Amino acid sequence: MNIFKQLIVSLYSPKDIATFRNQGIGKTIAFVFLLTLISVIPAAYHFSSTVNSGIQAFAETIKGELPAFEISNGTLTSEADEPVIVNKEGFQIVLDDTGKWKSSDIAAQTENGIGLLKNDLVFVTAGQAQSNPYSILEGFSITSKDIDKFLDSADSALVIVLPIIVVMMYLFTAALNFIKISFLALFGLVFKNVLQKPISYRHSWRLTAYSITLPAIFFTIMDAFEAYVPFGILISWFVSLIMLYLAIKEIPKSE
Repeated sequence: MNIFKQLIVSLYSPKDIATFRNQGIGKTIAFVFLLTLISVIPAAYHFSSTVNSGIQAFAETIKGELPAFEISNGTLTSEADEPVIVNKEGFQIVLDDTGKWKSSDIAAQTENGIGLLKNDLVFVTAGQAQSNPYSILEGFSITSKDIDKFLDSADSALVIVLPIIVVMMYLFTAALNFIKISFLALFGLVFKNVLQKPISYRHSWRLTAYSITLPAIFFTIMDAFEAYVPFGILISWFVSLIMLYLAIKEIPKSE
């Protein structure tokens, strides 16, 4: 059975998964890499789109809609007397040297945005805020004109930078999947003792690699539609263990 057909039957057939226990480890590892590739496509797409649109929106806003500002000695100062808020194509940009806005305020109001706050630079992606204090630039002074020039060069550099980030995202996700499989495979040994099945850890590892297919594809679809699933990790692990249990159950007691 080729690897793509294995992907399909692993979505619904514990009986077929059980037959994969004796195949070569190389094919199982290749399957995990394929499953990882499929699962990171939505995240990579949304990340790339957000970065591209964010830089373009930020560059346009810096040039024409934000007052001049400067970051010096860890503090932002601007010509505005109050916070300036710009919404552009679903991307929110906040300039505030008064200290009224916090990173949590921006994350609460937008899924994607940038905050130039009094003491830190805030990036918000998919509703998650990451704060970077200006103190790391101690001894340096940056103006809005400097940022404008940087964004012009950064836009062309994205062609190189984004693919590198996506590859790193893929490798990191693959590593997490291998760790997850190795851990869940230990439960397979518990199941095989309960069900009295003649398999070892290497068989359990192979079965687990295919048992994670259903939750992996489900959450890939949810990511594609940017739909939040409560207790996602617990659901993923629970479904994987159910599929693993059912697959082990299909193995004959004597081989």
